[in-house]
Amino acid sequence: MEKTTKLYHSIGEVSEMIGVETYVLRYWESEFPQLKPRKNSAGRRIYSSEDLTLVHRLYDLLRVRKYTLEGARQALSENNEKGSQQEASRQELLKLRSFLENIVRQLA
Repeated sequence: MEKTTKLYHSIGEVSEMIGVETYVLRYWESEFPQLKPRKNSAGRRIYSSEDLTLVHRLYDLLRVRKYTLEGARQALSENNEKGSQQEASRQELLKLRSFLENIVRQLA
């Protein structure tokens, strides 16, 4: 994945980076609700770094791993569920850490 300093990229730039035609990106937008690039004042799509990450993931699932559209949707939703579970676990660990730090302060 290419690292970039730009905040937003046009659909043409993303198309060149990923190696697919612009119509493919527009089609993926219609098939995957997670992919929603913003539009500038002229109505042109602008892709953020999060959008680029998702486009790379979609490319990997659809073109490299040869998933079907439905299979890619499932893989993305499973990934989102795992991320939610990890975030919940992280929050629990942070609460535990705070609790233990309070105990250490009280004992000192």
